[in-house]
Amino acid sequence: MILEFTVGINIAGKHESVTVAAEDALIAALKVKCERPDAMINYVRRRNRRGDLRHPHGSISAKGE
Repeated sequence: MILEFTVGINIAGKHESVTVAAEDALIAALKVKCERPDAMINYVRRRNRRGDLRHPHGSISAKGE
């Protein structure tokens, strides 16, 4: 079962958040690290549909599919 996770990252002092489709939080973090090796992972959490729809994040889930 694939869920969506929000991953908070820091790249060169700039905070960003991306949405990733993955089976669990560890896989979501590894997908982001693979896509952006220079990123420092701050947090991984399940996507909050109501809050994330109001403040959308970038996505890397479409690139893998």
